[in-house]
Amino acid sequence: MKRIISTLPGTAGPSLVEATQTTLGDMDDKTQVREFLVSRRGRLTPEQAGLPAYGATRRVTGLRREEVAMLAGVSVDYYVRLERGNLSGVSESVLEALARALQLDEAERAHLFDLARTANASPTARRRVTTRRVRPQVQQMLDALSSTAWVRNDRGDFLAANVLGHALYSEIFRDPVRPANTIRFTFLSPRARNFFDDWEGTADSSVAILRAAAGRDPHNKALSDLVGELATRSEEFRVRWAAHEVAFHRTGFKRLHHPVVGELELNYEGMELTADVGLTLFIYSAEPSSVSAERLALLASWALSEDQEAKLAAAEASGAQIP
Repeated sequence: MKRIISTLPGTAGPSLVEATQTTLGDMDDKTQVREFLVSRRGRLTPEQAGLPAYGATRRVTGLRREEVAMLAGVSVDYYVRLERGNLSGVSESVLEALARALQLDEAERAHLFDLARTANASPTARRRVTTRRVRPQVQQMLDALSSTAWVRNDRGDFLAANVLGHALYSEIFRDPVRPANTIRFTFLSPRARNFFDDWEGTADSSVAILRAAAGRDPHNKALSDLVGELATRSEEFRVRWAAHEVAFHRTGFKRLHHPVVGELELNYEGMELTADVGLTLFIYSAEPSSVSAERLALLASWALSEDQEAKLAAAEASGAQIP
């Protein structure tokens, strides 16, 4: 995923006031649509779109509105209406044509359809509440897994894990704010740059995942509160949010520097919990017989020891008999 950072003319970066106002404002439906379409149009050149480039200079970056309209097979007036944020009544065929014209990838196409779905939903249907806990059955499943496993919601809250999952992400729990949040940790904790070997890539993907979630659920107060907090406190977040990049979080590779066992190279898979909208289960594993596999086994041993000590301390504090 390309990193796109835009700045205000004559400055080293966007002003805090303007960037924060823009960030909080663009959670509304029309602004999200407008800025997403403008950003996608601006990154495509006529050559990339298979169009002749007339003249030595162009006044716009990327494609003109009339060029996108021609590629999508719609009138210029209709495309202008769409780019102004009005997706009311737009058909799936037009959205598909627009996705092809702008050469959207799978995540971007899904984002466009999410924005259209929100624009055409009733006010009641738009209201969703961020899930902040998991069902007992989900925790039971986590505890039964021998691999590193944890569950998060769409805004990155770390909701549940097995012992090894808690041990792997123990750094984020040093922050007293609850629920612990992986995206807040990435941008606001001074320990994050040491924990994530590829901090830049982690930051890029974190914002892209959060932006996609905002497209699905722009009226979610907990999500917009997190965006507002991060926009106010982190310039690194603000410039990434303004880029309107979106991504899925399904599978990948992470290199982490754990304070107990050192560097870990791990593969992960993400699986949506279909009975719990917005929740995703992640399972991490190391290549068999690798150094990371040995260190993960060491982490598991340390985690079990820490867990047992915590249970004993809790028992002592409650005055229970310790066998």
